[in-house]
Amino acid sequence: MAITYLEAIREAQDKVLGENDAVYIYGQDVAHFGGAFKATKNLSEKYPGRVIDSPISEDAMIGSAIGAAIEGMRPIVEMQFADFSSVAFNQIVNQAATLYYRTGVPCPLVVRLPSGGTEGSGPFHSQNLESIYAHYPGLIVMTPATVEDAYTMLLEAVELDDPVIFCEHKFLYYHLKAESLPTENLPLGTARIARPGRHATIVTYSAMVHESLRVATELAEEGWDVEVVDLRTVKPIDTDTILGSIARTGRLLCVGEGFPWGGVTAEVVSRVVSEGFHLLDAPPQRHNCRDTPIPYHPNLWKAHRPTAQSIKDAARALLHL
Repeated sequence: MAITYLEAIREAQDKVLGENDAVYIYGQDVAHFGGAFKATKNLSEKYPGRVIDSPISEDAMIGSAIGAAIEGMRPIVEMQFADFSSVAFNQIVNQAATLYYRTGVPCPLVVRLPSGGTEGSGPFHSQNLESIYAHYPGLIVMTPATVEDAYTMLLEAVELDDPVIFCEHKFLYYHLKAESLPTENLPLGTARIARPGRHATIVTYSAMVHESLRVATELAEEGWDVEVVDLRTVKPIDTDTILGSIARTGRLLCVGEGFPWGGVTAEVVSRVVSEGFHLLDAPPQRHNCRDTPIPYHPNLWKAHRPTAQSIKDAARALLHL
């Protein structure tokens, strides 16, 4: 029976709760209600006292989890929406991220961020904050794009002694399915060649991997062979795999759903220009959502975020440079 991206996240949490008594889940409505998206459904009954409802205070949620991590626990904190984690920004970037540097005490904390937009969600429930958290030393930022990675990367996140920002895309929760859960995974910080090619490279992550794969399939009908690189993690970032791909294709389009200013796509382009300029046959390009707050109306939202059509237009322009 097929398993969804959301079910993979639930199964990973079930596994770590069962294997390690130091693991607990904390968040708003995560216990009997099962979380806003049911990522913790039935886990509170299976693990009494270890799937705990929090007050509506993201600042307090992260602060208490940092304290628990200092004392040897391995908390998983679920934010109802990635956007709300900004309320806990100080705790995440000034406390969790710097703890080991300041004290030598590890902070094994996982913060799950339901990220990305869906129709009608608007500016407060649709943001992608991976670029903001990747800016800060001490944090690992994961952006799984597949059912398999949602499962194995969450298992890995809980095992790490560093704080992890786990950006799970809401649009993928039910839209993405796999036949079974994997038993192996790529190492942390290793990108994946989602589709090999020779004419151009699209570097992307999270939900945009699937939009980019659609583009590559459609462009193949026009005779273009486009390689798609799934970053998997944006901090650390796998520069070697990116440069290896550019060496094969000579062209780069970096795609991200987040805001363009100072984002992951800007970082990728900067690294390619500074470390692989000699590999380029055309100026590298990037494609993000529009630099405005995210609109509510479904039609405006579709025009705001990158789509297969807008990515294809950008890729086609790059191929003709």
